[in-house]
Order: sequence, then C-alpha cells, then structure tokens
Amino acid sequence: MDDNLIVGGARPKRADAVENCALLLRTAQQLFAEQGVEHVSMSAIAEAAGVGKGTLYRHFANKVELCLTLLDADQRELQARTFALLREGGDPVANLRWFLGETYAFVSRNLPLLNVDGMSSGSMLEHPAHLWWRLTIRGLLAQANPNIDADYSADVLYVLLDARTILFQRNTAGYDTDRIIDGLLATLDRLLKD
Repeated sequence: MDDNLIVGGARPKRADAVENCALLLRTAQQLFAEQGVEHVSMSAIAEAAGVGKGTLYRHFANKVELCLTLLDADQRELQARTFALLREGGDPVANLRWFLGETYAFVSRNLPLLNVDGMSSGSMLEHPAHLWWRLTIRGLLAQANPNIDADYSADVLYVLLDARTILFQRNTAGYDTDRIIDGLLATLDRLLKD
C-alpha cells in the first residue's frame, strides 16, 4: 500500500515503472531548479528524461500532481520532526511557535511548487497534508488556552501560512521573512490573550 501523504496510489508498480517515476521526478526537479517551475512544460520533462509523453502522463496526470509528489518527502520530514517534538510534551505555546516557524519555512522553500498554475489556494487549504497543519495548530491552541475558539483561531493562523498569502506579503506588500514571521507570531500572541 502506498502511504504518500500527498499523492495516493492504488496498486503496486513494476520495477521499470518505479525507475521511470524516479527519473521523471529527478528530471523535473533539475529543470525546475534551472528554469523555474512556471517555464517547464510536461513535454520538456518527458523529453529531458528520454521517455515518451505517455510514460510521463501514466505517472503524473498534470504538473500539479507532479509538484505535489515532489513536495511529499519534505512534508513527511516536517511531520516526523513535529511528531518527535510533540511526543516530548513541553509547553504548547513554545511548540506552536516552533511549528508555525517550521511550516512557514516549508512553504517558503517550496513556493514555486505550491504556486504552480492549476493549483488553487483553496485546493491546497483543503489538501489532507495541509489540513494536518490546521489540526496541529488547533490542538496546540486548545492546549495553550482551553477557553480559546480553537477552530477559528486555527483558521486565522492556517490561512497566514498559505502559499498565496505569503506570496502576496512578499511580492505585493514587500514584507521580508522577519516581518512575516514576527507578524504571524504576534497574531498568535493576540489570539491567545483573548
């Protein structure tokens, strides 16, 4: 059974199919790094990998699916680090501040993959891997302040971690990373006071 957080698979793959998939992912990652995600077509990925378009599309229906697959390992690493921290217990506010910072770092590092044409902000907010972020935020908020409206407060913080929100803050508002993180943590502090 495939246990990917981001892209599910229904049946086991042949060895050559697994090799082709890995080749396509490496090729896409290299082309994206060299040319930018928005400038690389699916055809260019197939050509650079030396496979037919049919092979590419058997693995990935579109560029969004390919990008989500590339995000999977990083998402798993974030989840593993978070579970390790939460198993230690500790102060829920400190844990939440850490988690918000780590999630912001994940989004920042992966902005090109999270902002590919065809991937709407709404679809990412509703994606199971990202809904896990919301659940983690909600749980830590409820531990930190049992009287807080944990659902609404989690939504406020969750939306501030959306790739489109961060792109707006950087590109339109001109905020640097420090200002975005400081604002996110100040918002958390205000929510916890209420």
